[in-house]
Amino acid sequence: MGKQEFKMVQVYDPNKLQLFHGLRSYNSMKTGSFKGGYVGKRHGRIHKHLSSIVITVALIGFLILLDSLMGSIFEPSVLESNSMHKKLHSQQIVDHLKVGDHSDKSVVRMYDRLASMASSALVERELKQDESKFWKESYRQASVWSHCADRKESTNTRTGKVQSNTGYILVSANGGLNQQRVAVCNAVAVAVLLNATLVIPRFLYSNVWKDPSQFGDIYQEEYFMKTLKGEVNIVKDLPPHLKSLDFKKIGSLITDADISKEATPLEYIEKVLPILSKNGVVHFLGYGNRLGFDPLPSELQRLRCKCNHHALKFVPKIQETGSLLIRRIRKYDGPRNKLDKQLLGNFITGSRLNGLDMDREPLKYIALHLRFEVDMVAYSLCEFGGGHVEKTELQAYREAHFPLLVQRLKQSKAVSAEELRRSGRCPLTPEEAALVLAALGFTSETYIYLAGSKIYGGKSRMQPLTNLYPRVITKEDLLSPTELEPFKNFTSQLAALDFIACATADVFAITDSGSQLSSLVSGFRTYYGGGHAPTLRPSKKRLAEILSKNQTISWKDFEAKVTKMISGAQSVGLRGWGRSIYRQPRCPECMCRFQ
Repeated sequence: MGKQEFKMVQVYDPNKLQLFHGLRSYNSMKTGSFKGGYVGKRHGRIHKHLSSIVITVALIGFLILLDSLMGSIFEPSVLESNSMHKKLHSQQIVDHLKVGDHSDKSVVRMYDRLASMASSALVERELKQDESKFWKESYRQASVWSHCADRKESTNTRTGKVQSNTGYILVSANGGLNQQRVAVCNAVAVAVLLNATLVIPRFLYSNVWKDPSQFGDIYQEEYFMKTLKGEVNIVKDLPPHLKSLDFKKIGSLITDADISKEATPLEYIEKVLPILSKNGVVHFLGYGNRLGFDPLPSELQRLRCKCNHHALKFVPKIQETGSLLIRRIRKYDGPRNKLDKQLLGNFITGSRLNGLDMDREPLKYIALHLRFEVDMVAYSLCEFGGGHVEKTELQAYREAHFPLLVQRLKQSKAVSAEELRRSGRCPLTPEEAALVLAALGFTSETYIYLAGSKIYGGKSRMQPLTNLYPRVITKEDLLSPTELEPFKNFTSQLAALDFIACATADVFAITDSGSQLSSLVSGFRTYYGGGHAPTLRPSKKRLAEILSKNQTISWKDFEAKVTKMISGAQSVGLRGWGRSIYRQPRCPECMCRFQ
């Protein structure tokens, strides 16, 4: 979803307008005062106070002249058209939303009754010292799967093809960290499919993410090339004779308009291979989700898994800061599992933190990816209990950032907010996320790492969550400004820290299974978790149905329904046809089953 700049049009200056009206009132009072004084004393005193009369008349004339002058200066602003006023008001609202805190807003609650029951239930659990069963995987079968996409058994069958070369593939990936990661893995598979050499992918600058980071700023280039050596030809740059070519002019520039979303291998062979063979190079511009999951040769599927889980290692700068972040969350120094080692390398075994007791267990925490940023909320067209103020704010944001959506809405039949919620199309609020965690038995002492961008509504919207779970922490809470300084203005690198904190968490809770971060992190946890890295996936549609009974449902019944919903989503099975291998790597091409 692209964003457009919204130009500020200054319609009027409120301070000046207030001054103008103040002068008019002052003018009127002063004129009446002087006239009254003059009439009351004119009999018998005219000749004695002639000088006073002259001064008074002069002052009145001055004030009238000043009044006229002020009116000529400010009156045109008052007469501006209504549309201009509306535009300014919308921009002021959008600017206010960018601040992200909104601490001046009143707290919005949609489920007071359930929240009250949740609070009582948490107190009771604390007294009983009950622990949620969802700290562990619900199904034993999860532990029989192990990662094995890096197996070498089939590499010899491709040796001949790797040595030959039809040309070079240059990829410019768009989006944020996670979209780019998917694009890189897809590009590796396409390079092998077309028997081409892959140039280290480039990352496009986005007006949304505003991050100039390139591949080498986020991932280790040499490690990437070494891990895939023998299976994919990879170089750091194009040969000199190809750099100067005008790709568009020779027909080698390929955009998303030229390739279908989740395209089949046949489409690449029919559309791209002839261009590659003729010109020796193709440039995929804005490349993203352009390679399907099925049908796909098992070797290419395995290669995508290997790229995602083995070849893409974060650079030492990210690993080191990520390690510091994890150690501070856990209050524990040292690795706990394969997830730690894969994501943090040797940095997790660094020097002991001051005052740290290595004999005790690390602190457990939930990582919560709460997708309630203003762009998600506005684009959803849902309502979240904020009334007229909320509607006005979100409409202004849509007009500023999603003009195509606004235009489409004008030309189509509106879907009610109630229907959107019933169909599971509304992002979960912090309040709803808190109710789910409470129903699953997590106590109020639970540490929750909050991943992602600023929450729409800020502290006031977060309060229903922090009331039940006061130990909500972010990377900004745990890392000093000095430690975060190297990542300032690099949103993808900051997102990498969130990726690490979510992937290595004891429990990962998501509110939108469609997001790339949720998809990649949950898949990474499945691949390396060994059956000990649970992910909680609420169904937005099912949860909306449960919450619709919030005025009558008992807490015991609410707990039972939410528990059933989450348990059902944790079932262990093979990846279904057409499903993402990044989210569901349990398939023969990526993982091995040992029992």
